[in-house]
Amino acid sequence: MAITDWPHQDRPREKLLSRGAEALSDAELLAIFLRTGIQGCSAVDLARQLLNGFGSLRALLTASQPDFCAHKGLGNAKYAQLQAVLEMSNRHLQEELVRGDSITNPDDTVRYLQSQLRDRPHEIFACLMLDNRNRVIAFRELFRGTIDGANVYPREVVKQALADNAACVILAHNHPSGICEPSQADIQITERLKQALALVDIRVLDHVIVGEKPLCFSERGLL
Repeated sequence: MAITDWPHQDRPREKLLSRGAEALSDAELLAIFLRTGIQGCSAVDLARQLLNGFGSLRALLTASQPDFCAHKGLGNAKYAQLQAVLEMSNRHLQEELVRGDSITNPDDTVRYLQSQLRDRPHEIFACLMLDNRNRVIAFRELFRGTIDGANVYPREVVKQALADNAACVILAHNHPSGICEPSQADIQITERLKQALALVDIRVLDHVIVGEKPLCFSERGLL
């Protein structure tokens, strides 16, 4: 049955407009993105097939272009459209941080760091540079590593923080495995960075490990 033949309140688009996007299932949200199905298959049915094929919504959203386009009903146009949507989402989160307000909600900061680092295949070390009123100056990716780790050089972190005229920083790196438990190396480099930055009167407010469930050093008492 075509979606246009469904009861009005059950159609994904109408359901979203009347009840909000949070009321929709992953398949219904994806169906709105797809807009149309394929022969003998509604957009919602196609969405369910795609979610089953990829295993999850996140796996679909982060799929490579060849893997994405290999599925029936998808192609380069849809892939380009999806990348545009994802980038708009990232920029929306970034604007929440860089619009000039002081950071007062740690959850917003963690959510932004998640959007930037969670799905990277290799470990990346980054810093969120802040002024003396905790307003965001810039987000800097400083070091890239292998699947196992990144070499972090305190001198380069200090150099960039001074160049940005930062008063404090939030350190961040991702664990491609998804497991956010800090290693001894994570703890040691955090302490080295704290000491190096303190020499030039720059404070480390937190260190966030990005993965399936992000971890903040401040909440663990590791700063």
